Amino acid sequence: MVKVVQTTGPGGIEVLTVASVKLDPPAAGEVLLRQTAVGVNLIDLYHRTATEGQYAIAHPAILGVEAAGVIEQVGPGVVDFSVGDRVAYCMVRGAYAQKRLIPASRLVKLPDFISDEQAAACMVKGITAYYLLHRIHAVRHGDTLLVHAAAGGVGQMLCRWAKHLGATVIGTVGSTDKLPIAQAAGCDHVVLHNQGDFAARVKELTAGRGVDAAYDSIGKDTFFRSLDCLRPLGLMVSYGQASGAVPPFDIGVLAQKGSVFLAKPTLATFVQDAAELRLLADGVFEAIRKGAIRVDIQRRANLDDVAAVHADLESRKPLGPIVIVP
Repeated sequence: MVKVVQTTGPGGIEVLTVASVKLDPPAAGEVLLRQTAVGVNLIDLYHRTATEGQYAIAHPAILGVEAAGVIEQVGPGVVDFSVGDRVAYCMVRGAYAQKRLIPASRLVKLPDFISDEQAAACMVKGITAYYLLHRIHAVRHGDTLLVHAAAGGVGQMLCRWAKHLGATVIGTVGSTDKLPIAQAAGCDHVVLHNQGDFAARVKELTAGRGVDAAYDSIGKDTFFRSLDCLRPLGLMVSYGQASGAVPPFDIGVLAQKGSVFLAKPTLATFVQDAAELRLLADGVFEAIRKGAIRVDIQRRANLDDVAAVHADLESRKPLGPIVIVP
């Protein structure tokens, strides 16, 4: 039997329960993975609580979308992986478990210089930062960027990586205790997005020009003011909704704001293709090797602690990367 954490239905942390499940042998194209480290992300909270919309899932469900571990068995037809390989994955729900079955096509091999815990904590956040900075908007030396939630997991990686690429970074945070975290992540300027008019402050910091791209993971509370931060023909990237979904709006607003562009990417789209997933992961691993980004694990928990970890995430207190060690 395998220990897991699963939900009884959508709701608060009280729906999280520890259980035991029996796993079948891996089917064709699958492997049995013994998980050594499991990443924790805000999407886990969205999956737990959502009753409709983009993040609603069927319950009961085993949460968690990223982990690292060692392959214990391979199913028929698996040729790219062998027993004993160290691997990691992201955006495959069911990670809160000691072991799991998973399609081999969703795995990447880990280089020797990346630990299991680093991999488990960086697959979602690191690949998100990678595609935001290299695919959605190819950041160039001299660009000026706005990064919301700059003290968050993705936010810190975005800021560090953008600075490595030669950009000027304006970060926003929601409380004064997060200011030093954003500053340490490389922000040239840090603004409290919930005190005063942050759009006016961004325009002031850019001498009225505006930013080349705005990365907004907050959603409803910041979206429209973020549009006001853009230069003409700038790019608004909405990739999260920590404050709630952005309500429907007239796309004519984009013309009124300076013929600006809008992107609404999701990580799931970028990692569906096996070759693309491995390319993106390799880019993240290389950025860690070069020091462009860091993965400093701040907290380790076990499966029995998942409810407490979710409660801390919901509190919005400053938290670094968290891994569950099954």
